Amino acid sequence: MLYAIVGEDVPESLEHRLAARPAHLARLTELDAAGRLALAGPCPAIDSPDPGPAGFAGSLIVAEFDSLDDARAWADADPYVAAGVYARVSVRPFRQVFPRS
Repeated sequence: MLYAIVGEDVPESLEHRLAARPAHLARLTELDAAGRLALAGPCPAIDSPDPGPAGFAGSLIVAEFDSLDDARAWADADPYVAAGVYARVSVRPFRQVFPRS
Protein backbone atom coordinates (compact mmCIF):
# COMPACT_ATOMS: atom_id res chain seq x y z
CA MET A 1 0.00 0.00 0.00
CA LEU A 2 1.08 3.59 -0.54
CA TYR A 3 1.85 5.93 2.36
CA ALA A 4 2.26 9.70 2.40
CA ILE A 5 5.16 10.88 4.54
CA VAL A 6 5.12 14.61 5.28
CA GLY A 7 8.08 16.17 7.05
CA GLU A 8 7.76 19.72 8.36
CA ASP A 9 11.05 21.59 8.69
CA VAL A 10 12.17 23.48 11.75
CA PRO A 11 12.83 27.20 11.13
CA GLU A 12 16.22 27.92 9.54
CA SER A 13 16.73 24.29 8.51
CA LEU A 14 18.59 24.90 5.24
CA GLU A 15 22.15 24.32 6.50
CA HIS A 16 21.22 21.05 8.22
CA ARG A 17 19.10 20.00 5.24
CA LEU A 18 21.98 20.51 2.80
CA ALA A 19 24.39 18.56 5.02
CA ALA A 20 22.03 15.57 5.32
CA ARG A 21 20.76 15.70 1.73
CA PRO A 22 23.13 13.11 0.16
CA ALA A 23 22.13 10.45 2.70
CA HIS A 24 18.44 11.40 2.38
CA LEU A 25 18.60 11.11 -1.42
CA ALA A 26 20.43 7.77 -1.20
CA ARG A 27 17.49 6.28 0.73
CA LEU A 28 15.02 7.66 -1.81
CA THR A 29 17.14 6.25 -4.64
CA GLU A 30 16.89 2.80 -3.01
CA LEU A 31 13.08 3.07 -2.84
CA ASP A 32 12.96 4.20 -6.46
CA ALA A 33 15.23 1.38 -7.65
CA ALA A 34 12.94 -1.09 -5.88
CA GLY A 35 9.93 0.36 -7.74
CA ARG A 36 8.34 1.55 -4.48
CA LEU A 37 8.63 5.35 -4.83
CA ALA A 38 5.63 7.16 -6.33
CA LEU A 39 6.95 10.70 -5.81
CA ALA A 40 9.16 12.74 -3.53
CA GLY A 41 10.34 16.28 -3.20
CA PRO A 42 10.75 19.35 -1.03
CA CYS A 43 8.24 22.13 -0.39
CA PRO A 44 9.91 25.52 -0.97
CA ALA A 45 9.43 28.02 1.85
CA ILE A 46 8.49 30.69 -0.70
CA ASP A 47 6.54 30.63 -3.97
CA SER A 48 9.52 29.74 -6.14
CA PRO A 49 10.96 26.51 -7.57
CA ASP A 50 14.38 27.73 -6.34
CA PRO A 51 13.85 29.34 -2.93
CA GLY A 52 17.53 30.17 -2.44
CA PRO A 53 18.35 31.17 1.14
CA ALA A 54 14.65 31.01 2.12
CA GLY A 55 15.06 27.23 2.05
CA PHE A 56 12.29 24.72 2.44
CA ALA A 57 9.25 24.26 4.63
CA GLY A 58 9.21 20.48 4.45
CA SER A 59 9.08 17.44 2.21
CA LEU A 60 6.54 15.02 0.74
CA ILE A 61 7.27 11.37 0.00
CA VAL A 62 4.70 8.93 -1.33
CA ALA A 63 5.98 5.37 -1.36
CA GLU A 64 4.89 1.76 -1.03
CA PHE A 65 5.43 -0.10 2.23
CA ASP A 66 4.07 -3.37 3.62
CA SER A 67 2.38 -1.63 6.55
CA LEU A 68 1.88 1.67 8.33
CA ASP A 69 4.39 0.52 10.96
CA ASP A 70 6.98 -0.15 8.24
CA ALA A 71 6.37 3.28 6.70
CA ARG A 72 6.72 4.96 10.10
CA ALA A 73 9.92 3.06 10.85
CA TRP A 74 11.37 4.08 7.49
CA ALA A 75 10.39 7.72 8.08
CA ASP A 76 11.83 7.70 11.61
CA ALA A 77 15.19 6.53 10.23
CA ASP A 78 15.42 9.37 7.69
CA PRO A 79 18.69 11.34 7.85
CA TYR A 80 16.67 14.57 7.99
CA VAL A 81 15.17 13.37 11.28
CA ALA A 82 18.61 12.56 12.71
CA ALA A 83 19.98 15.93 11.53
CA GLY A 84 17.16 17.89 13.18
CA VAL A 85 15.74 19.16 9.87
CA TYR A 86 12.19 18.06 10.64
CA ALA A 87 10.15 19.44 13.54
CA ARG A 88 7.62 16.68 12.99
CA VAL A 89 6.81 13.90 10.55
CA SER A 90 3.37 12.48 9.77
CA VAL A 91 2.76 9.18 8.02
CA ARG A 92 -0.64 8.26 6.62
CA PRO A 93 -2.04 5.64 4.29
CA PHE A 94 -2.51 7.07 0.80
CA ARG A 95 -4.80 5.93 -1.98
CA GLN A 96 -3.76 7.13 -5.42
CA VAL A 97 -6.65 8.06 -7.71
CA PHE A 98 -4.88 10.18 -10.34
CA PRO A 99 -2.99 9.71 -12.44
CA ARG A 100 -4.36 6.25 -12.95
CA SER A 101 -1.69 3.62 -12.71
